[in-house]
Amino acid sequence: MNGTVDGYSNMHNEPKQNGVCKGEDRAASEKLSHIEDAYATILRGLGEDVGREGLLRTPLRAAKAMQFLTKGYKETTQDVLNDAIFDENHEEIVIVKDIEMFSLCEHHLVPFFGRVHIAYLPNKKVVGLSKLARIVEIYSRRLQVQERLTKQIAEAISEALEPAGVAVVIEASHMCMLMRGVQKMNASTITSVMLGKFQDDADTRREFLSLTKSQ
Repeated sequence: MNGTVDGYSNMHNEPKQNGVCKGEDRAASEKLSHIEDAYATILRGLGEDVGREGLLRTPLRAAKAMQFLTKGYKETTQDVLNDAIFDENHEEIVIVKDIEMFSLCEHHLVPFFGRVHIAYLPNKKVVGLSKLARIVEIYSRRLQVQERLTKQIAEAISEALEPAGVAVVIEASHMCMLMRGVQKMNASTITSVMLGKFQDDADTRREFLSLTKSQ
């Protein structure tokens, strides 16, 4: 015995570059390579020649794009909020509407996109308004269904701020309906989650829906 657990000493002595272990860089590179290989397999399965000029770097580009589109898996609400929650004696509705949202449907891996409307009733705490959009970004940059996305946004805000109420409405168009399947070009989907006073008080809920209604 040399007083160290196997691998522990090596892990902590791993050379670092810009504060990041080379081992972490290597792991990230391997993940990217696996995704790249998977896209090359898909292209071959479609009957394409991955060696032709136009497709030479397509698997790599697609792999990097997929990592960006799902970067929300590596982010948390705590990371985003940091020191952006403030004590404030404000008890009226705070609304941020028309937050642009892009996500990937987990059933077909095709996009759905639209707008998110968020409201909360402060309970001695408020948050920097841009942080609400960042919370939308965290959960939308994952493989999703719209119903779950709506609920996750609402619950994240409720957990972070402990407000008297939270309301979230998402209006979105789904490419799985527009480009395939029923191919209904004008179809849109609206989902909502009401928590706290927005759920219990009809007047509060009505005020939110009125203020976010498209003009």
